[in-house]
Amino acid sequence: MRGALGALILACVIGGTALPASAAELAKEQVIHRGNGAEPQTLDPHKAEGVPSSNILRDLYEGLTGEAPNGDIIPGGASSWTLSDDGTVYTFTLRPDARWSNGDPVTAHDYVYGLHRSADPVTASKYAQILSPIENAEAVVAGELPVEELGIQALDDYTLEIRLKAPTPYFLGLLNHSSTYPVHRKTVEQYGDKFSRPGNMVSNGAYVLSDWVVQSHLVLQRNPMYWEDANTTINTVYYYATEDQSSELKRYRAGELDYTYDVPVSQVGWIRENLGDELEVSTYLGIYYFGFNVTQPPFKDNLKLRRALSMAIDRQVICEKILKLGEQPAYGFVPPGITGYDSQVATYADMTREERFAEARRLYNEAGYSEDNPLKVEIRYNTHENHKKVSLAVAAMWRAVLGVDYTLINEEWKVFLQTRKLKQDTQVFRAGWIGDYNDPYTFLELLHSKHGINDSGYNNPEYDALLAKISVQTDMAERAKLMEQAERMLLADQPIMPIYYYVEKGLVKPYVDGFVSNIMDHHYTKNWRILAH
Repeated sequence: MRGALGALILACVIGGTALPASAAELAKEQVIHRGNGAEPQTLDPHKAEGVPSSNILRDLYEGLTGEAPNGDIIPGGASSWTLSDDGTVYTFTLRPDARWSNGDPVTAHDYVYGLHRSADPVTASKYAQILSPIENAEAVVAGELPVEELGIQALDDYTLEIRLKAPTPYFLGLLNHSSTYPVHRKTVEQYGDKFSRPGNMVSNGAYVLSDWVVQSHLVLQRNPMYWEDANTTINTVYYYATEDQSSELKRYRAGELDYTYDVPVSQVGWIRENLGDELEVSTYLGIYYFGFNVTQPPFKDNLKLRRALSMAIDRQVICEKILKLGEQPAYGFVPPGITGYDSQVATYADMTREERFAEARRLYNEAGYSEDNPLKVEIRYNTHENHKKVSLAVAAMWRAVLGVDYTLINEEWKVFLQTRKLKQDTQVFRAGWIGDYNDPYTFLELLHSKHGINDSGYNNPEYDALLAKISVQTDMAERAKLMEQAERMLLADQPIMPIYYYVEKGLVKPYVDGFVSNIMDHHYTKNWRILAH
């Protein structure tokens, strides 16, 4: 929790309900300036990917469910819901007072349109796979059935039915993901791909998009049509593209930012000493990893080489000497701590450093490489000071342990994402995954052969078959066993190299009232307010 107001805030801010104005003196200008990482590649909720886009979209749109400041699932666009006895049919009652930012009512038909658009292959959503629990979703996404066959229907203007192929324990959490947001049909049909631009966008969240200056900032204004606007305090939100963490820190110290997206690892000691009360570090449901492009040489059909490179990384050094904020070395893909699941680890996790390095050299030689014939490899990462430091550390370890020749390539975020997807120029690439919902499946499904963000190109029919079994398994103990089996298979095949488990880290001014840490790192501006300072 950031600042000293944590316990009071958690008790008083639930579901977006702010403290009464009399409880504290508010600043006259309710404006907040938020650092936000890379430039968002789009604000189309059904095409967006990456944390920077998601942060903004949570302010602009609202799904059927929402989140309390502590991460608990609460009603959102739906005021209530029921679930059938067999756990496969949800019936949602929508809020009759919900409005789009242009004043139109938000109806069940809008959610149907949004889900249809998200699943439609024409939309080319990289996240469509997330809808797979819905009846017929996989066939619709694959183009085998029309979108009208998706298991959803508006029973009337304010009642929505969603049919699942099997009970899905995380489904309510999935419904606040941007891929499930409604969009305003008339606006989409009028403006096409430009419907998400300032002046065009019609949204149903607490804020509306006012301005967007590429590689600089976006401006959001309070949406007076939002059903809970009476409990919203901040009027204007600035989101800044902040790929350089040192520059972001300077802006924070100068009072130009109230909240940072990250902190530069090179200055952690100074930050702890001088801004310790404003530094927040907490558990985060995320994994930082490097991916191999297994569709191209040198990593295609070369498990020994992939394993050698993974074993030559000293994750403990990266966490303790470079990151220094409590990150934990990762030998598995699913972060630990999810209730009812035992995270799996690679078979070499318990080896000593010397044993791992010796085995890495043996595998490297068996893969056809040596000091006289070194691997020449490109390591690609998106522009970011901390990513550069980790990439350099990994490359240096490969050179020291194995004699690898490397080239580092950094790319702007949008270009980086596109390069990864094409799978033509990538060899090794930096990646990260933050859970979309609090369940191991959100990590495991990423490596399904048809997942739109499977940028390694991993394709194992046995792994896909396991995911299919998991998706319809109703026995939770058996489901956990199947997920553990899938994670072990993934780690044995090594299409990715886990590096460390994330922590949420950043700086927030003490006058930002209402901030509560949560494992998803989801923070809605509508729950905050600016105190007099």
